[in-house]
Amino acid sequence: MKTFNNHLKELLNDKKNKKLYEAEKQLIQIAVQITKLRISMNLSQKELAEKANITQQQLSKIENGFNCNAITLLKVMNALNLKFRSEKVA
Repeated sequence: MKTFNNHLKELLNDKKNKKLYEAEKQLIQIAVQITKLRISMNLSQKELAEKANITQQQLSKIENGFNCNAITLLKVMNALNLKFRSEKVA
């Protein structure tokens, strides 16, 4: 019987799977950081959504790692006073 880690290693040997996995991982990292920052600022989802001029449902989707469009993400980043930091992608 395969363990999860062994199964994951096999899947990640495929370049396409690895690329998709890394993209999803980045979305989750962004979601976690946005959630942590919102909470540290003592803002509810509703309050941050209003500040960003989006719906609470849109913010919830972002915080749960669902794909969103760039404009919505930028609105949230601006409402949190976050700046985009460019890093070289390998």
